[in-house]
Amino acid sequence: QVSVLYFARSAELAGLRCETLSVPRQITSLQLWEEIVKVHPRLAVIRDQVVFAVQQEYVLLGDQLLVLQPGDEVAIIPPISGG
Repeated sequence: QVSVLYFARSAELAGLRCETLSVPRQITSLQLWEEIVKVHPRLAVIRDQVVFAVQQEYVLLGDQLLVLQPGDEVAIIPPISGG
């Protein structure tokens, strides 16, 4: 189980700021995103713009293998606009 934190637009789309999800211990970042989208299908619209932070380290969606520990923190960080 990992803690998933949602920020900005991802929180709006998911309808919450954090939750605990059960995911495989070894999973690629893209597979992890797909698991989260299964729970919150509305997040699919930001797929090409989102970045993960796993234990406060940025991870791009792709085939990078993540080895998650119980209680690890996964943040969903959509693009930040402003000037």
